[in-house]
Amino acid sequence: MYPSRVSFQISQRRKPENASNMFPCDQPPCTNPSCFFCNMKDTNPVRRRSKIARLFREIPRTESKEHVLVLSGLWNIAMSQPDDPEFPSLGLFDCMAKLIHKSSRDKSWLLRDQNIFIPFYAAHIVGSYAMNRSDLAEKAADSGVVPALMELLRGKISWVEQRVAARALGHLASHDKSFAAVSLHEEEIVNLSMEIASNCFENVYKSFVGVEDSKRLKYHSDLLTRGLGGIERENRKAEEWGSQLQGWSLYLLNCFASRQRSLDRICEESFLKRVRKMWGGVANSESPGGIRLIKTLCKTESGRKRVANVREVIESLCDLSRSSDDWQEMALDTLLILLKDPNVRFRVLEISGSCLVDLAEDKALGDRICQIVLQDYHKIKYGGLKLKSKESQRAMEEIWEIKVERRKKEKLMAETELVERTKMVKFLKKQGKKKFSKGDVQEAMEIYTKAIDLCPLDMTRDRTVLHSNRAQCCLLVKKAESAISDATRALCLSGATHPHGKSLWRRSQAYDMKGSARESLMDCLSFVDQRLKHSKPPKIPYYAAQMITKQMNATWLFSAVESRSAESDGREKALAAKGTEG
Repeated sequence: MYPSRVSFQISQRRKPENASNMFPCDQPPCTNPSCFFCNMKDTNPVRRRSKIARLFREIPRTESKEHVLVLSGLWNIAMSQPDDPEFPSLGLFDCMAKLIHKSSRDKSWLLRDQNIFIPFYAAHIVGSYAMNRSDLAEKAADSGVVPALMELLRGKISWVEQRVAARALGHLASHDKSFAAVSLHEEEIVNLSMEIASNCFENVYKSFVGVEDSKRLKYHSDLLTRGLGGIERENRKAEEWGSQLQGWSLYLLNCFASRQRSLDRICEESFLKRVRKMWGGVANSESPGGIRLIKTLCKTESGRKRVANVREVIESLCDLSRSSDDWQEMALDTLLILLKDPNVRFRVLEISGSCLVDLAEDKALGDRICQIVLQDYHKIKYGGLKLKSKESQRAMEEIWEIKVERRKKEKLMAETELVERTKMVKFLKKQGKKKFSKGDVQEAMEIYTKAIDLCPLDMTRDRTVLHSNRAQCCLLVKKAESAISDATRALCLSGATHPHGKSLWRRSQAYDMKGSARESLMDCLSFVDQRLKHSKPPKIPYYAAQMITKQMNATWLFSAVESRSAESDGREKALAAKGTEG
């Protein structure tokens, strides 16, 4: 039977503080005096602790088929009670470090019995106890776990152990007291983390997902599925673990970047271009993939300078800021951090100006954007400050017009003129709809533009519809960026609590046209959520279901690797056929 299932059943029957309930009474008594589970039943706490401490000293230097059961039992305890200092105080970390060293250096031992599971459990146990308490993390570091974990991070065994090593090192690096021990390996950890984050999906695909079921390492399959099996379940879990491997690697880099360490290495242009697309997969609000790392880098002067010089990163931040993604606010925060720096402000504004104009009317974010973007406006307009970039100046003028100048004009406008404008807007909206229905898309766009320019700012509902309708026209004439802009403005006007459904769908289509699968997927999911809330009976439109399927396939973590693998196989077959003909 698979060891973790045995230990799970055991752990369900017992808790350390109530050892008498560890086994059902009908089980035969154990005759092994060194049995971990029997020692746990000892009601004398002093004697029990002494026996367990001795056991931790003996395990690394003795041979027993029971060791893997002990490790899996400890793993269950560490996962459920990570803040309990009892086992760490009895020499647990020293035991785990020695077992990891042994597994990476003695292949014959590793492949004996079920020892192959031991390094996975050992690293997981260390990571769990180091997760929350800095004193336990410090004790782990003092026990020599870092050099042992480095063996696994180097890939001495496989990507499965690499994942738990990255997790454990990430927890150790998050505490100031244990960071010193991790930083002794700074250069290697940073290089390995960058490499793992960049290549982990290719590695997982080539060594597991893309391998025939019969050729997969059995212990990988067992760990992934807890012995339940099934290729579909294995693949789903491998995708989750691959994402976590990338996430923990990024988390490690973030620990160094937040302390302003190795910034030049992490800020290499080629890596920044890759990291902007990394999602990460750590279930931790403090480590959501590559965007968190980019934001951390932007908190330093040198980081801002390097990030601002990579156009692709700024463009990705803009796309994410204009999306329904959970990281939308973090992406915008990162842009605003860059814009606060006078040394990079205008370079960033040149690229992000149109995005910020679109977001300026957002009820929650508009004032923040204005305050930062317009801080130099008077110097430019009246003080003689010249900008090299027309895009930067145009963005500032548009935001000034929307947020300040136009409001002033409308406040001073006569009531009769406002009424006339309102009537004209209603008329133009109907005319635009007629033109669109007849297929005169370009004329409809021009009419909607006139209506938007005339529409008073207080007519929020009408402005929402006008921008959304113009976005639809932009889609039909293949202007994806313009469609994203108009749909975003409509969504900012409608508000985050009741987003305009049609605009979500139109922006999803525009992002699809642009090739931004993740942003398209997030908008489409939000659109479906709106439809399910407000349609009776709740129903997912067929076209939306098709879009979700398409973007789920496009954003599948192994899609790029699978595509490259298929191309490579095709070339090999073509060369083989050519050789046969020759």
